[in-house]
Amino acid sequence: MQAHPIIDRFERTWAVIEYSDSFFRFPRVLLPPEAKEGSVLRFDVRVNEEATTERRERIKDLENELFR
Repeated sequence: MQAHPIIDRFERTWAVIEYSDSFFRFPRVLLPPEAKEGSVLRFDVRVNEEATTERRERIKDLENELFR
């Protein structure tokens, strides 16, 4: 049986997530409003290639300005 992330509890602005015998904190504001203790979660994490490229370009421009 595959482990699923489950909301164990809320601590102020954090949700404490249990996943495969481990716990981690996740910002509560990033959860859907209907999420509550005991909810089973599904994460769909992807890299935003466009935003990553823009960020790298912005940093490179700043470096060029600083080290001319």
